[in-house]
Amino acid sequence: MTQPSLQAAFADPVHHAQQCFRHIAQALAEPGLVERIALVDSMQALDAASHASALTLLDSDTPIWISPELDSAALRRHLVFHCACPIVEQPEEAQFVFMGLSDSAVLPRLDAGTDRDPEFSCTVFLQLPSLNGGASTQWSGPGIQHSREVSLPVDASFWQQRDAITAFPRGVDICFVAGQEMMGLPRSTRVCQQTKE
Repeated sequence: MTQPSLQAAFADPVHHAQQCFRHIAQALAEPGLVERIALVDSMQALDAASHASALTLLDSDTPIWISPELDSAALRRHLVFHCACPIVEQPEEAQFVFMGLSDSAVLPRLDAGTDRDPEFSCTVFLQLPSLNGGASTQWSGPGIQHSREVSLPVDASFWQQRDAITAFPRGVDICFVAGQEMMGLPRSTRVCQQTKE
């Protein structure tokens, strides 16, 4: 019998998954610019863009970790039903991580890949209340012509945790999510925090 808490996934699974994949790829190709992913509703604490990304990327070969801030029995049932993904209890075992900002201290524990196999590193979907309104940072690297100013609502400790696992080609790719909006931060992007005079 179908669980009553299960929610619908993509109305058009093939085409919507293709569209979502292009949005994710574009977000990571042009760090600091916002992509809007309006293909599916939110699911429990999982924002709409995170939910669409999960439906697009997850399958039986992609272990995921859900942070306590987002986790629920209904969300687990939903993802297992639609994606058949294994849900692990330790973040270092995950290929994809879905987290809220209050759990971002786990960043240094995530799999950052190796110099030989950086592609096996973890990808993070980090949900925020907004994609602006924080302290100014300057991003530079591939996909950015010179530099790009970004003001995510995260504190200095977040950037320190990201720095601790970033030694290109090693590192994790991060997709910041707020509702239907997504902003990519690949491991190749350098982030400089602004210092106050």
